[in-house]
Amino acid sequence: MELFEQKFSQSMISRVALLNKITHYIVNRKGKQMRPMFVFLVAKMVSGGSVNERTYRGASVIELIHTATLVHDDVVDDSDRRRGFFSINALWKNKIAVLVGDYLLSKGLLLSIDNGDFDLLKIISVAVKEMSEGELLQIEKARKLDITEDIYYEIIRQKTATLIAACCSLGACAVNGTEAEVEKMRKFGELIGMAFQIKDDLFDYGSAKIGKPTGIDIKEQKMTLPLIYALNNSSSKEKAWIINSVKKHNKNSKRVKEVIAFVKDKGGLEYAVSKMITYQKEALVLLNEYPESPYKSSLIAMVNYVIERKK
Repeated sequence: MELFEQKFSQSMISRVALLNKITHYIVNRKGKQMRPMFVFLVAKMVSGGSVNERTYRGASVIELIHTATLVHDDVVDDSDRRRGFFSINALWKNKIAVLVGDYLLSKGLLLSIDNGDFDLLKIISVAVKEMSEGELLQIEKARKLDITEDIYYEIIRQKTATLIAACCSLGACAVNGTEAEVEKMRKFGELIGMAFQIKDDLFDYGSAKIGKPTGIDIKEQKMTLPLIYALNNSSSKEKAWIINSVKKHNKNSKRVKEVIAFVKDKGGLEYAVSKMITYQKEALVLLNEYPESPYKSSLIAMVNYVIERKK
């Protein structure tokens, strides 16, 4: 990971001083870096322990493009915070943030093209397309609040799971894994991504570890799995009250708390947890065919971390 961080920083370098200042700010405020870790661990498990330059490039491309989408997301959401620090748009305004996101995206594409990694580029391009579609599908459905459970799974598959799926399939592809292995690892990443997003949805309802429920998803009119389950198991009168609360009273803290209590009473949290665990178990089954190794053990630990994490 240390070597990766050096290569990742180098991949962002520009002749424009302002860009270097901003990308330096980004690199120094990195998150958990789960995505490059998935690339390296899958590559090592599939190849029996070796990684190559393609693996480093693949991990850098994923991180460049992921960072670009985060910078753009903060503009779209008008968010002034990212990982506890000021977002790019808060410090340098929207115009610069959009251009920085575009720059990172193009650097990611060029890193693949300049090295002839067209197979890796295809994996990443499909992920970016699906992430955009997932976000737009969510916005479209939020207007009517008519999200079924199936549509919810499609939204989170595209919005969140597709990038983790890209990391894992890219890890296998970078070390010349077979077509079947690349597809198996894509599915593995997708399942982890689904579990990851459901865990995020559960944070909105709080827990003993996190403290108070936030209700942020409700305030933003996002239909998450616990809420969808509660709606599906409500009378028409209760349903009308929830939809009215989310549509027209989503900024009213008292009403949001009542919606949270309602979802809990209906068993929405237990249902979401059971679905998350199902995805986790399906992901772990896909690792069974691989021999025991430190890389396989680390991947199992990461799958478990996804559903046990506290933030």
